[in-house]
Amino acid sequence: MVSLRWAQEYYLRNPICKDKGESAALAYFMTSSSCARRQLLLVLVSLFLTGATSAQSVNDVEIVPRAEAEKTASSDGNLEAHLKPLRVDVDLVLVPVTVTDPHGSPAMDLVKDDFRLFEGDAEQKIGYFYSEDAPVSVGLIVDLSSSMGNKLDRVRQAATEFFNNADPQDDYFVITFADRVKVLANTTQSTATIQAKLAEAKAKGNTALADAIYAGIVKLRSAQYRRRALVIISDGGDNMSRHGLRQVKNMAKEADAEIYAIDVCDAPGLLFTKKLEERFGRQWLTQVTEQTGGRTLVVDNAEKIPGAASQISSEIRNQYVLGFRPTSGIHDGKWRKLKVRITRPSEPIPYQVYYRTGYMARKQDD
Repeated sequence: MVSLRWAQEYYLRNPICKDKGESAALAYFMTSSSCARRQLLLVLVSLFLTGATSAQSVNDVEIVPRAEAEKTASSDGNLEAHLKPLRVDVDLVLVPVTVTDPHGSPAMDLVKDDFRLFEGDAEQKIGYFYSEDAPVSVGLIVDLSSSMGNKLDRVRQAATEFFNNADPQDDYFVITFADRVKVLANTTQSTATIQAKLAEAKAKGNTALADAIYAGIVKLRSAQYRRRALVIISDGGDNMSRHGLRQVKNMAKEADAEIYAIDVCDAPGLLFTKKLEERFGRQWLTQVTEQTGGRTLVVDNAEKIPGAASQISSEIRNQYVLGFRPTSGIHDGKWRKLKVRITRPSEPIPYQVYYRTGYMARKQDD
């Protein structure tokens, strides 16, 4: 669940909402940098107090282009308000959804009425529908254990493919892992710097996969954008982590981030015990990724790693976002299951749909 209480407060103070309403606030919120949002918090609270936004609806939302919102905001940037912030207690659950056609390509021609959204067995009204690309914060998690030694060249190519599809405003960090987890590059560094550091990386040691995912989720909590993802490249099951697999799986389940993985399975001659370790690791990793709305791509040859990275990058940037306000109105901090269905009777295409399997409801005192 994504809490937009402060975004709603921003809506009530933002001049772009005078004519566009909640849609403009949400669109700008989803696409702006944190710096821009802080600057906009200073403008035109007085418009709300004079009733300029009183007639706006908060049930259905349409998107206003980012350029128009930025132009409007900048024109009134010299105004300030010195009043206490207003609090709006409104829940909005955002559900990123990836839809692919039978060929595995993103299907981006769907409209709001093509989707049905359920919380448990209760169908919810989709009040917010969004399909425009927006900047994303991405953590790339790379396995540098000994078995990855002959695959590192392809991993470097995969990073290049991933960055080639990037939005210029995206920000990244890279975590590597073997016996221990290491932050190889931070978000303040360019993609060229990240690629240079990957070029110097060497493979050695065991596989602390769960520790690396744990570190990635923690680092994403302070990421620049609300859209967040982890992309893991590994070829084996965990055999070195301090954090438990169940602990990390539950942590990923509640994280506000999609997790993708490229699982390289190119060693059929492994010992039986090694095969069991990898089989269990693959099953666990698939469960982790799918519960977040991401998925695991299994490749049987290191040559396919760059192509898989390009596919994941494309999927991250070609998504729908469905928003709803739960009809139950219960704030107990418990897990809520979600289901998303595609309904296109005129075109019975077997779409594949990926989405978060649930969210944590907020508590009454949040």
